[in-house]
Amino acid sequence: MRRYARSALRRLATYAMLESAPMFAKVLIANRGEIAIRVIRACRELGVGTVGVYSEADAGCLHVRYADEAVCIGPPPAAQSYLVMPAIIQAALQSGAEAIHPGYGFLAERAEFSALCREQGIKFIGPAPESIDLMGDKAAARATMIAAGVPVTPGSDGVIDDVAEAERVAREIGLPVMVKASAGGGGKGIRIVREADALAAAVRQAQAEAQAAFGNGAVYVEKYIPAPRHVEIQVLADGLGHAIHLGERDCSIQRRHQKLIEEAPSPAVSPELRAQMGEAAVRAAVAARYEGAGTVEFLLDSDGAFSFMEMNTRVQVEHCISEAVTGIDIVKTGIQIAAGEGLPIRQDEVEIEGHAIEFRINAEDPGADFMPTPGLVTTWIPPGGPRIRLDTHVHQGYMVPPFYDSLLGKLIVWGRDREECLARSRWALDQFIVEGVKTTIPFHRRVIDHPLFVAGDVSTHFIDDHLG
Repeated sequence: MRRYARSALRRLATYAMLESAPMFAKVLIANRGEIAIRVIRACRELGVGTVGVYSEADAGCLHVRYADEAVCIGPPPAAQSYLVMPAIIQAALQSGAEAIHPGYGFLAERAEFSALCREQGIKFIGPAPESIDLMGDKAAARATMIAAGVPVTPGSDGVIDDVAEAERVAREIGLPVMVKASAGGGGKGIRIVREADALAAAVRQAQAEAQAAFGNGAVYVEKYIPAPRHVEIQVLADGLGHAIHLGERDCSIQRRHQKLIEEAPSPAVSPELRAQMGEAAVRAAVAARYEGAGTVEFLLDSDGAFSFMEMNTRVQVEHCISEAVTGIDIVKTGIQIAAGEGLPIRQDEVEIEGHAIEFRINAEDPGADFMPTPGLVTTWIPPGGPRIRLDTHVHQGYMVPPFYDSLLGKLIVWGRDREECLARSRWALDQFIVEGVKTTIPFHRRVIDHPLFVAGDVSTHFIDDHLG
């Protein structure tokens, strides 16, 4: 702990030196729920005024109450409110906000929104539109990583022109392969091909799904890695060629490519492997001329070999566990970078202390294939105790709307080691009482009691193989 204290003192000294640097007077948060509150808290600590935006369905939400100002931007559906770029820009201009923080989801990874902010003289707290475009195109991102010396999974050089090219690539790298959409994410436009005669149909299906979901039917082919871990590296970069990493997060517990539980550090990553993956992630951020907080995602196979999967050009839902083990406020640092203060932390100041796990508390019924369960929260009793954090916008009497993501909150638990973290997590989950809507809390309790999870022996197939 003395080492952690010394590192914290160095960071405090660095922040003190930056107090005289320019900072925004007012930031608009183009989001809702717990991430909007998270950004408001960071702004409050920096002495920055905040403007919240809300749909008619969210008029009574806590982020509206906590913001210094709030502007209604439209009806409940996101397509008529949180996704309407002109309405958000107008709210920023009318309120005098100098910058916009997009949070995650909604407009966070929309290059056109970043570009629109630039055109209107508003600072987008995040990467430039060019960086978002580059990393949003999976095939272009893959080519950029190859040029930067970042390991990638064997596959096509870029998007494939036709089925014949897909068949050629599959012969070269061997089956099984994945056909993947170049645009978008969330598991859409992906097909696993195990037999050669199924490849043509998989290409056509992936192209059609990608076109329908993203308006872009381009696909590429890469080697399929069976039962990998999903391990990502948190990066901070200033857009001028300087970047650092904050270690890794293991996000292997997921369903249909959607994460449910994350932990830091990963039980499968040694200090040596952490250094290698961190260096690769920094090269990726520099190659993309990245600015702000972002995440480089890798697949880790059973032999300890890692390969680039994608870069998320925004703050991640699970950024909290990296904060828990490093003591670095990622959201606040991203705002400082956007304000022109540069990177306030050096790589040699980053130290990993203890272990942290995040549980996504969703309004979903795990017994009904995780179907969303909107409705009235009649009881909400969150857990407490040492190093237990809850990022949420929910309270007793909150009406969970059917219009948005089902996330109610994020339970983050820290321990001096993984064993203590798991023991503390069991207590926290047992003491978390929610009534009125079904949640993922009981499911999380099942996961962390499973012998394989306790042993740290998991993959992205864990839920399907053991809890399906």
